[in-house]
Amino acid sequence: MKEGRLTKKKAAPRTPAMPTALDQARDELFSHILRCGVLEAAAEHQKEWLDDTMQYLGERYSLTPEQLTQVRALGDRFCQPVVKRVAATTEPEAEPVAVGQE
Repeated sequence: MKEGRLTKKKAAPRTPAMPTALDQARDELFSHILRCGVLEAAAEHQKEWLDDTMQYLGERYSLTPEQLTQVRALGDRFCQPVVKRVAATTEPEAEPVAVGQE
């Protein structure tokens, strides 16, 4: 009779994947946005700043035009304000009725 294992066999530890140039550019862009105060800037200043930053990141990481477009789209979305959802069926509150005045 064989003895059964009481614990699962452990899988070999994963080797961490090296981040791609696209991943590094994205992370650096997000970091720059937060450090430089781009979120508080006017839309026209954000666009100008992102244009300059995209040129820098493209040269630094040797990104293709498609990769630059992807990083730019992520940066644009990151700079957008958070939109709070409003309940679709909000009813006005009823006015309180005083006791004895119905």
